[in-house]
This record gives sequence, C-alpha cells and structure tokens, in this order.
Amino acid sequence: MYATDGTVAEKNGKPPGKPLSVGQQILDKGAQMLQSFKPINQMSQHACTFALYSHDMTRQIETHHLVTRLNQDFLQAAVYDSDDSNARLIGVEYIISDTIFETLQPEEQKLWHSHAYEIKSGLWIHPRMPEMVVMPELKNLAKTYGKFWCTWQTDRGDKLPLGPPSLMMSPQAEGEGVVKSELVKKRNDNYNISKDDMIKSRIEIPEPEWINPTADYWRQHNKCFEIAVESTEMKKLTEFP
Repeated sequence: MYATDGTVAEKNGKPPGKPLSVGQQILDKGAQMLQSFKPINQMSQHACTFALYSHDMTRQIETHHLVTRLNQDFLQAAVYDSDDSNARLIGVEYIISDTIFETLQPEEQKLWHSHAYEIKSGLWIHPRMPEMVVMPELKNLAKTYGKFWCTWQTDRGDKLPLGPPSLMMSPQAEGEGVVKSELVKKRNDNYNISKDDMIKSRIEIPEPEWINPTADYWRQHNKCFEIAVESTEMKKLTEFP
C-alpha cells in the first residue's frame, strides 16, 4: 500500500512515510544528549481513561494522558492513543479546579466536562500505580473539569491528522455517556485490573458538593459543539475576546 508520494502507508495505522535513515537516527540521538526537554521532563503522571466525541458519542476511544501539573489548580496533558513507544499524539486536555471553573464565562463553561463520575467509577486510572498511592490525587481530580480537543481521529482509520479538531466529552453514568463495556474490559484486561475492585476502592472519594450543570452541556440540552472551518477575510486587527 502506497501513499500519493510513493512512500509506504502502514496498515497498522502509522502515518505514511519513509523509514528513518541512519543519519536521522544519529541526529536524533545527538539532540537527545545535547538539548533540553524541560517541558516534557515535567510530565509526572500517566492516566488512562475514555473519551467520547461531542458530535457523535457512539464514537468512544481509550486515551492516555501524560500529565504536567503547573500548579495545584491547573494541569495540562498530551493525549495519546496508547502507551506504546510509537503511540500517536491525538490531542490535548486542560484540567482545572472547580474554583477556576466557576470564574469562566458560561459560554466557555459549555466546552468543559466534569470528572467526578469518571473517577468514582474507576474509568480513570493511573496504570501500574497502587490505588492507595494515587488516592489523594484522585480526590482532587474528582472536583476538576477538563477541556479536551482531539486533533487526530485515529479511531476512524485516519493515517494523518485531518480536518478541524473535535471537542471530546467525558464518560457519564447514563444515556449516551455510558462507555461501551467491551472497551472497558479490553483496557482492564490489558492492565490486569478489576472494575468492581476499583469502584470499591474509591467509595471513600467524596462526591463533589456541586457539579456545575453548564459543564457536560449535552446532558441538559441534548446539544453538541462541532468546529466548521470557513474561509474568511484576513484581518490585521481583531478584537479579543
């Protein structure tokens, strides 16, 4: 199978392209030794969970978040489609505390999702980390909100990042927000964990006193958000916001 430029298009989902040359490998190794990778080195957590496309919640994916904490109220995560060495970078998620979320304008809040159910139900995990070790972090995360943009829809077979980004939603306990059982089983079997045991271990995590209903917008309004790219005149000065 070949791409339009004659390079090999991989059947396993890898993007089309020529294999790394020896010269490129030497350059990359040299760069690793000489350059600074401070932002990447600050990634301190690996979380695995599930996400649903806002515009089509029947499309559900397993996601792997490499998380950096900038402070106690703000985290940022590079999101991958697996935890393999050749994993594809499919998006970015920003995570904020409930305190910061309440300062956002309602129109902005509509783009965010809550994490409480995701944490309590055992869908959000820290692979290979004992629950007792990550419990303080889980208690904090249960009160947070996230905004996740997917830039590479590998689940539909895209070999490259195509089209505009898609807004993603978090799993919920009812309706279209329920994650398919086969997805959860596959993930749990991979990490040798039990969903029931995970739920039991998280009983002590308190429910947030209040989850802002403007988040998880689809639950209240049965509406979603989707980006459409339009041609427009270039502007030298643009009002913000």
